[in-house]
Amino acid sequence: MSEEVEAWMAAYENPQKSLVQKVREAILAADPRIGETIKWSTPTFAYKGNLASFNPRSKAHVSLLFHSGAKIEGEFPSLEGEGGMARTLKVRDEADLKAKSAEIKRVVKAWCDQRDAG
Repeated sequence: MSEEVEAWMAAYENPQKSLVQKVREAILAADPRIGETIKWSTPTFAYKGNLASFNPRSKAHVSLLFHSGAKIEGEFPSLEGEGGMARTLKVRDEADLKAKSAEIKRVVKAWCDQRDAG
């Protein structure tokens, strides 16, 4: 976990803060290649390019924007959206995170594997 994101989290005020932290931990635990930084004023996960960023204004649920989500190879039913590029993942509560944890891990691993394949 980066000190930069730790500082952002410490200052973050949102009713979903605890769930944002748990989603963050799930993404970072999914693959050792994934890292995090602050980009666009929010935590962003990356490996050889930007994978996903939190929407820090979302208050009803945790929302992650997968910048190139449509291009990640595999079946990921929790990634919502249309078009050729971005997808969104919503996590409503801890039970929803538990239900989506395996898929989150597969998305992160698929991203990292694709980036390594060139």
